[in-house]
Amino acid sequence: MNAPGKPMPRVERIDDYRWRVPRQGGMRTDGLIFADEALMRDLEGDQAVQQVANVAHLPGIVGPSIAMPDIHWGYGFPIGGVAAFDEEAGVVSPGGVGYDINCGVRLLATPLAIGDVRPRLRELVDTLFATIPSGVGAGRSDLRLDHRELDRVLRDGARWAVAHGYGHDADLEAIEGGGALSGADPTCVSERAKQRGKDQLGTVGSGNHFVEVGYVAERFDEAAADRLGLTPGTVTVFIHSGSRGLGYQVCDDSLATMLAAADKYGIALPDRQLCCAPISSPEGRRYWGAMNAAANYAFANRQLMAHHARRALARVFGEAGERAHLVYDVCHNIAKHETHTVAGASRRLCVHRKGATRAFPPGHPELAPRFRDLGQPVLIPGDMARYSYVLLGTSWPDRATSQGSSKRRGFWCARRRGPPSTRRSRRRTRMSRAWWTSCTAPASAARWPRSSRWG
Repeated sequence: MNAPGKPMPRVERIDDYRWRVPRQGGMRTDGLIFADEALMRDLEGDQAVQQVANVAHLPGIVGPSIAMPDIHWGYGFPIGGVAAFDEEAGVVSPGGVGYDINCGVRLLATPLAIGDVRPRLRELVDTLFATIPSGVGAGRSDLRLDHRELDRVLRDGARWAVAHGYGHDADLEAIEGGGALSGADPTCVSERAKQRGKDQLGTVGSGNHFVEVGYVAERFDEAAADRLGLTPGTVTVFIHSGSRGLGYQVCDDSLATMLAAADKYGIALPDRQLCCAPISSPEGRRYWGAMNAAANYAFANRQLMAHHARRALARVFGEAGERAHLVYDVCHNIAKHETHTVAGASRRLCVHRKGATRAFPPGHPELAPRFRDLGQPVLIPGDMARYSYVLLGTSWPDRATSQGSSKRRGFWCARRRGPPSTRRSRRRTRMSRAWWTSCTAPASAARWPRSSRWG
C-alpha cells in the first residue's frame, strides 16, 4: 500500500479512454489505465492508482502495467490489473492472481424463452437455491471426495467432472484451456487447502459470487449471436465463482514463501503484497503447480454448478432444461504462459490477469475450432442495476477486458465510444436481468423485473 504521506502517482491523459502513469523512481515501465474522465475523477487519491505504479516495479515486466475500467483496490495488484512478464527474467506473484484463483464466469443458454419461464419464476428460483449450495463455508452433502479423487480433480479440472457424468464432452470445447490447465501439481497443494476443498465442489460461495438467470434483451451482431445460440428472449444462466476455500488457502500458503523468495533473490518490493519469485525458481515453480491445481478445481466447480443448474431447469421445465448449452467459461483471476507479439516479435510471456479476462481474436491458435473464425467470447456480468454483455475478441492488439461493470456506470457505458483498440466493435449481445439467485438469498426474495439482486 502507499506509505502515509507519500504523494500519489502523477497521471497523464493520452486520449478519451487511456491514461498514462509515467515511469518514475523504481518503475521499470509506465502504467496504463483504461477509463473515461468521470471514472478517473473517481480514482483521484485512490490506492488502486498507486498499485498500478507498484506493479511496474517488478522485474521482467514487458509492456505497461495495465488497469481495466473496473479498476479498484486489491491485494497487491489492483482489481482489473494486467501485467506480462518475460518467462526468463520475470516473476510470478500471488498478488497478481488473487486469493480466489480462477474466479471466473460461465454462461449457459437454454432453449427456453422468457415468456415460458416468467410464470414459473418462483419455482425455478426455489429449485436453483435448493440445488446449488451457497454462502460462507457451504458444502455439498451429495459429493465427498477422498484424497485420491480430489487429486484427480486438481489435475483434470472440468474433464474430471464430465468423465463422472457432470456435463457433456461438448462443454469442454467452450471452456478456456479446455477446462484443465497442464501445469497443475496436486503435490504442491497443502493438506489444509485440500481439507477445505474436499466438500465444496459444486458450490457458489459468498461475497460477489452468484448464479444469475436472465434473458437476451438486445443483439448488435445477429449472425454472431446466432452462432452462440443467443436468440432474442433466450433465457440464460450466468455462474460466477472460483476455487472456494481451496484456492484461498493456496494463496495464503504461498505468501510467506514468496516474501522469503523476494529477499533471497534480491527483489525490491514497493509493497509486501507484491511478494514474488522468479518464474523458474523452485518457489515460483511450486506456486505455479499449486495455482494451476486450484484453477482446475475452479473449472470443475463451475462445471458441477452448471450440471446442477441444468437439473434444476429440467425439474421445472422438463427435458428442455437439460438442453441448456455452454456458451463459454472464462477465467478472470489467473496467470498463464502465452505467446504475444511485442515490438513486432513473437514472445512467450507469463501474463497475470486479476479481475480481467483474455480476449483472443479470430484465428488465435488457443481458441477451440468452433470459435476459431468467430473470436473468443468475452463475458461481462453487470451489477444489480446494469445489463450484462457478451462480446467477442477482435484483431485489435489490446486483448484483455475487465471482469465486470465499472464501479461508476457499467463497463459498456464507460467504453462504448472508445477507440477501436479498446472496444469490441458492435460484436456484442446485451443480457437483461430477469432475476437473481445469490449466495445468501431466501428464494422468496426473487422479484420481477430486472435489477433485483441480494446477498
